[in-house]
Amino acid sequence: MAYTITGIFILLHGLVHLWYFTLSRGLVEFKPDMGWTGKSWLLTPMLGDETTRTLAGIFYVLATFLFVISSIGIFSRGAWNTQALWIASIFSSAVILICWDGHTQMAVQKGVVGLAINMAIIITLSLQSSPH
Repeated sequence: MAYTITGIFILLHGLVHLWYFTLSRGLVEFKPDMGWTGKSWLLTPMLGDETTRTLAGIFYVLATFLFVISSIGIFSRGAWNTQALWIASIFSSAVILICWDGHTQMAVQKGVVGLAINMAIIITLSLQSSPH
């Protein structure tokens, strides 16, 4: 039962990344209360708005894919599920930090909860892999 609940949670956590893909591609009309502005403190100054949004969209879809693969590993109890979850959590965290617009307003909508979940996963995996 724990594997099923964990797998569902990881799957849903991954699917949330598709919201940022939706915003990056302009698939819905942007409203300020949606949070992420499509700008990045790191990428926008170097690459401009459109390239930043395109890269962000690719990154967020890849993060979704990695979490979906991780959840499949958890459901199937594959020996590789821990490594997949490490990769997904670290990659997602990097994407959230890279795509952050540099402002703290509306931090929840900009991914701070997702970042916290990723950190909890990474800490949990670290504790599980450390010698007792």
